[in-house]
Amino acid sequence: MADIKFEEALKKLEKIVTELESGKLSLDESLKKYEEGVKLSRLCHKTLQTAQKKVQVLTKKSDGWETKPFNEDVE
Repeated sequence: MADIKFEEALKKLEKIVTELESGKLSLDESLKKYEEGVKLSRLCHKTLQTAQKKVQVLTKKSDGWETKPFNEDVE
């Protein structure tokens, strides 16, 4: 599951939520879907955390451009 792309994982997670909300699954099927959803959710969260760490804020200085690490407080 680690090789799955973020967009694909998110799409699968949305499908699982829809299936669980439908109420048409048996208890065993629901538990399996729930477990898969938790794994996908963790994967998406980890991917977003990694991306956030890579984001840099580009600021203009009098002598050119400077990059600095992403800060959640920057608006």
